[in-house]
Amino acid sequence: MIPSMKKRFWTDVSVTPESTGFIVQLDGHEIRTPSKARLILPTKPLAEEVADEWRAVKTEVLPQKMPMTRRANAAIDKVAPQRTAVETMLAEYGETDLLCYRAGHPQELAERQARAWDPLLDWAARDLGARLIVTSGVVPVAQDRDALRRLGDALGAFSTFQLTAVHDLITLSGSLVIGLAACAGAAEIETLWDASQVDEMWQVQLWGEDDEARDATGRKRQDFLDAFRFFFSSR
Repeated sequence: MIPSMKKRFWTDVSVTPESTGFIVQLDGHEIRTPSKARLILPTKPLAEEVADEWRAVKTEVLPQKMPMTRRANAAIDKVAPQRTAVETMLAEYGETDLLCYRAGHPQELAERQARAWDPLLDWAARDLGARLIVTSGVVPVAQDRDALRRLGDALGAFSTFQLTAVHDLITLSGSLVIGLAACAGAAEIETLWDASQVDEMWQVQLWGEDDEARDATGRKRQDFLDAFRFFFSSR
């Protein structure tokens, strides 16, 4: 039986191939998920990312500092058992996608939104066949059902591990289109993060930003970047 995972007990961390993927071992003990399932990683790059997190542990295991391990656990324990529900929830973001709701004023903010968001909506229309409707204000607009279906269908192409990353990319940005664009390499990941923050950056410019808000934004940005790294390590 593997010893307690709260404190470091191991000296060696290794990656071992399996018939269905790769496992990470601590002094020969196979890592398991919080629900005691086998933590089988789909690719060697992802397994090495997870192994590096365990190698970096000094004394105490801190899950908040192990984003690849956390997402791998979530893929197996949470996403896999309810994949259909996860896909449905994420597809619903298309109905109220961030990129579709524009400011009526001030004009400068509306222009910033258009510069950041129009190219992404054009990409979705061109590459996914999903043209979403843009509106001003916050009153919901009914989107084309065929466009929403195409966006939802795109989610079905991802593996369970990839979908775990896509979940974070969409929920952190508030945009199904941004999440899909990140996975398709439609724009640089930093550009996509900045696109998700247009409204917030406008408010900062107007009113300033306190330390607490700055720290929260920084953590959210890092989570977004980590999700992107997890996605590509899972391919």
